[in-house]
Amino acid sequence: MSDEAITYDAGHVQVLTGVEAVRKRPGMYIGSTGERGLHEMVFQVADRAVNEALSGRAGSVGVTLMADGGVRVTDDGRGIPFGAAEDTDGPGLEAMLTDLSAGARPRDRRSVTVALFGTGPVVANALSSRLTAEVRREGVCWVQEYACGVAVAPPTAAGPASGRGTTITFRPDTTLFGTTECSFAVLAEHFRELAFLNRGLDISLTDERPPGGLQTARFRFQGGVRDFVVSLGVRAGTHMHTDVIGFEREDPRMAGTMEVALRWGSSREERVRSFANSMATPCGGTHEAGLRDGVAAALDAYARACGLLTAAEPALGADRIGEDLTAVVSVKLDRLEFVGATRGQLDNAPVRACVAEAVRAHLGAWLEENPEQAEAVITRILRADSLD
Repeated sequence: MSDEAITYDAGHVQVLTGVEAVRKRPGMYIGSTGERGLHEMVFQVADRAVNEALSGRAGSVGVTLMADGGVRVTDDGRGIPFGAAEDTDGPGLEAMLTDLSAGARPRDRRSVTVALFGTGPVVANALSSRLTAEVRREGVCWVQEYACGVAVAPPTAAGPASGRGTTITFRPDTTLFGTTECSFAVLAEHFRELAFLNRGLDISLTDERPPGGLQTARFRFQGGVRDFVVSLGVRAGTHMHTDVIGFEREDPRMAGTMEVALRWGSSREERVRSFANSMATPCGGTHEAGLRDGVAAALDAYARACGLLTAAEPALGADRIGEDLTAVVSVKLDRLEFVGATRGQLDNAPVRACVAEAVRAHLGAWLEENPEQAEAVITRILRADSLD
């Protein structure tokens, strides 16, 4: 080692802010510089448009994968002005595209989370070689161009606008990404789930890249998670033995709402999906635990009341009720709490008891009203236990 003194002072510290920070370490903001990161950019831009639609200020959202590698996200909402305006409930579009703090807005049950990182379109702007923002508002179409996150010129009036809304078109920077090809299938699956979880949301995905012509999918489901459960069964090719049991409920004890749907089918596989503020929770959490607790309690109480289980036999616990079960539980909370930083497991403590109580009550009522289906479900579970 050198005898020279090793010093570390303020001169060795490099402070990165704004666009420079995002371009230096893109993985910190979108997870990766591969396909997963590209999809996150799409979701970050779509986030604002989707919430505009769910609030009733827009009728639909459209996402287009363009032939030249760009991505276009458009809505027919109010047309977010570039600068601040009195009739907006958030920052103007120019701030959303350039200020990292502007995208991280507070979330509650009324807001869905399309993207994982929640930083908004500013990150997509920073990581794009070119981004064009177009606002159609008050009869005028305003346009502004950005290059690598920096405005090329002030917003300019491009002519009259026949309607209203906001369109953002961006082209991921090829010098930062290993690929700039988004997957139509991955995006379609994400937007399909989003439409299931938010009844009435109208969102379309168009792919202009295939040489044989356009590929388009439109998602809108009025049945909510009931339709989601039906779809899971159809896609698995499973014959379903029961009706869909579903309900919605608000519970102030958990400061939020829940929507649950479930049914039993002919497969021994369990398909349980859980979501918090429209984000998938692959590791489950308190909402999924509450679902299982409630189902087990309802089935056990009914089985004993009907003599399908004797007092001496063990209870139908949560570990025994997954046979043939397809279910979706979606909670929307004013304040989310997760285990760890990856948001894969919900940790809001009151949610478990609230969901369990509601599921037990609604499923218990259904069992009483449908004795033949109820007996078939419990018999299959008990038979499966004896075969294991």
